Amino acid sequence: MQEFLQQFVNGLSVGAIYALIAVGYTMVYGVLQLINFAHGDVFMVGAVLCLVLARAFGFVGPEGVTESWLAFGLVATLAVVGCGALGFLIERLAYRPLRDKPRINSLITAIGISLLLEYGAQHPKMFGATPQAFPVGLLGAGITKPLFTVAGVQVGRVDALVLGVALGLMLALSYVVLRTKQGLALRAVSFRFDTAALMGININRIISLTFVLGSVLAAVAGILYAVKYPKVEPLMGLFPGIKAFVAAVFGGIGNITGAVVAALLLGVIETMVVGYLPGGSNYKEAVAFVVLIAILLVKPAGLFGRNVVEKV
Repeated sequence: MQEFLQQFVNGLSVGAIYALIAVGYTMVYGVLQLINFAHGDVFMVGAVLCLVLARAFGFVGPEGVTESWLAFGLVATLAVVGCGALGFLIERLAYRPLRDKPRINSLITAIGISLLLEYGAQHPKMFGATPQAFPVGLLGAGITKPLFTVAGVQVGRVDALVLGVALGLMLALSYVVLRTKQGLALRAVSFRFDTAALMGININRIISLTFVLGSVLAAVAGILYAVKYPKVEPLMGLFPGIKAFVAAVFGGIGNITGAVVAALLLGVIETMVVGYLPGGSNYKEAVAFVVLIAILLVKPAGLFGRNVVEKV
C-alpha cells in the first residue's frame, strides 16, 4: 500500500505538468476548433529560454550555480513572458491570416510551426542539438530532498512545487474564465464567433488572449518539467505535448475541467505502469495512446465531452 501511494503521488506530479499543457490545447480548440500542434514546442521554448537567461544573467557559469529562489523566479518569469509573446506572434502571423481558409491549411501550418521551433532551436547559434543539464541548483541544494513524509510516503520538494504551482495556475485561470469580463468574452467567442462580434466583442483580441494564456501555461509546464527531469533539449516537448493532447481528447476536447482530470489520470496510469509492470519503462510512451484508443472506443466524446449532432 505504501508503494502504491508513493507511485500515486509521483503520478499526480507528472499529471499536473500534462494538465498545464492540455489546458492550452483545449482552450485553443474551444475557441478556434484548431489543434495547435506547436503547443508542445512552446513548452520546450519555456525550458530552453529559462536556461539561456540563467546563463545570460550569470546565475549559471563555470564557477557554479547561484542558489537563489529570486534568481530562479526572475529567469522563469522572463521565460514565461517570452513564451506568452511567442504565442501571440504565432496566432497573429501564422493562424489569423488563415482563419477564413479551409481548416486543413491551419493544421498544416501548425505542424510547420512545430517543426520550425524544434529544428530552429537545434541550430548551433540558437541552442544546439545536444541535451544540456538544467540548473536545478538555482532552487537551492535541498530542492531534491523530501519535503515531508507521511506513513512512509515521501513528498519531494520538486513534487510539492509542481503540484502547488499547477493548482495555483488552475485556480487563477478559473477566476479569469469565470469571473472576469475577458473570461466572459472568451466563453462567448468559443460558443459562436458571429454572435460574439454582434455583441461588440473584439474577436481578434480574445483569440490572441487565448493563445497567450495557453502559451504561458505551456512555458510554466516546461520549466517545471525541466526542474523535475533536469535535462533540456529541442525535442523535449514532443512526447509531453502528445500526451497532453491525448489528455485533452480523453477529457473531452474543449472542456478545461476534463483536460485537467484526464491529465492527472494519465499521469497516474503512466506511473503505475512503470512501477508495477515488468519492463514498464520501455513502453510507457505507448500508454497514452492505449488510453486514447480505449476511451474513443467506449466514449468517443471523452470523459466530460458531449456528443453533438451536426447538420449537413
